[in-house]
Amino acid sequence: MGDLGESGVPDVSGEPTGHRSRREADPIAADVALVDVVRADRTRILAGLIKRFGSIDLAEDALQEALVEAARRWPLDGVPPNPPGWLVVTAGRRALDQLRREAKRAGKEANAMHSSGGDGESWPEDPEIADERLRLIFTCCHPALSLTARVGLTLRLVAGLTTAEIAEAFLAEEATMAQRIVRAKRKIAGAGIAYRVPEPHELPARLPAVLAVIYLVFNEGYTASSGDSLVRRDLCDEAIRLGRLLVELMPDEPEALGLLGLLLLQQSRHASRSAPNGELVTLELQDRSQWDGVLVGEGSELVERALRRGSPGPYQLQAAIAAVHAEATSASATDWVQIVGLYTTLARVAPSPVVALNRAVAVGMAEGPEAGLVLLDDLPLDGYHYWPAARAELLVRAGRAAEATAAYDQALSWCDNDVERRFLTRRRELARTSAGAQMGGEVLDRAE
Repeated sequence: MGDLGESGVPDVSGEPTGHRSRREADPIAADVALVDVVRADRTRILAGLIKRFGSIDLAEDALQEALVEAARRWPLDGVPPNPPGWLVVTAGRRALDQLRREAKRAGKEANAMHSSGGDGESWPEDPEIADERLRLIFTCCHPALSLTARVGLTLRLVAGLTTAEIAEAFLAEEATMAQRIVRAKRKIAGAGIAYRVPEPHELPARLPAVLAVIYLVFNEGYTASSGDSLVRRDLCDEAIRLGRLLVELMPDEPEALGLLGLLLLQQSRHASRSAPNGELVTLELQDRSQWDGVLVGEGSELVERALRRGSPGPYQLQAAIAAVHAEATSASATDWVQIVGLYTTLARVAPSPVVALNRAVAVGMAEGPEAGLVLLDDLPLDGYHYWPAARAELLVRAGRAAEATAAYDQALSWCDNDVERRFLTRRRELARTSAGAQMGGEVLDRAE
């Protein structure tokens, strides 16, 4: 064990505090290491801090201060041998310092120091499940909170999404979503909601929000709502990992099986979704030989297991739709009639504007573009760029190039992802020159 630091927390760098030999400084390596540890360990560290100190706000602030300190020191001192452990210890010290400044919380400080453990890195494990991130999801998804607040707060803490990204997922205003997240954190603190995995009889009440969180984490990773990258692979991997943990926890829950199947089937397309230059490739034009057959097989088997239970829910139905795409040897061989039927059932089980949009696109593929346009024109989704993008694609197929160009302009005005914007710009030029375009059934190959 290393020497105790100034806050009584052991140093885990492997070097005595105050007598540290200077590691070789490499600013680029330091930046890369910090990005890597944030992607791989941020949620685990945050979850451990929340459990240790009993305050979401304190844990978030302490971790943020630790990250700022790492960004300052690592380029000068070199990357520590154990970057996650360094952040754990540094964040713990910052939190303890904050508690000391609040004299009225001295009792909590003592408890926090007592619970810090021997090495400053590990946390007591719940015998039911050994993953802090899933425990954090269940804590945030307490039934005392509204469903939107549960999901929004968990996306903020577990996935590290910004308030703007969460608002995008809910088709809501950013300020409104920020207020919901703040109220949710206050309610958890005020109500003393326990940080634990619920008892078996409590799971059903929290399951819908937990499923929604994992689903939305994957969606944000599958097609990032903003930025210069189409995919955030770290979020996709995290959602799949959490989905597997949930299936381990609830192996007979059909919606958990369906959700994991859906994520695996969508992820199977990863290698074919972008060209070597990074540009987006629609579903119709993807090289299906690049689809991951192992993920397709596992995902399809999970869908079959779930549907055999005879209670199809929204995630099972979406997974079934993804399985139909995966079974088709080419875009032209896709069974669009079956997909329309599945979307019709999904619209009855879990109606939403996005489901209605996807059903309209499927109808356009099965029955012709004009049939799809009739449905889309009755479904304005302000600010949701997939709606005018879908209209534009069907308008091109219907030979209405001028209207398609205007629809692409509207989609571009609402789209914040640079890769999708380049794709939409190319499609707009094709429509403007009446060269025509083909649609892959999911417009931009998105997850939802």
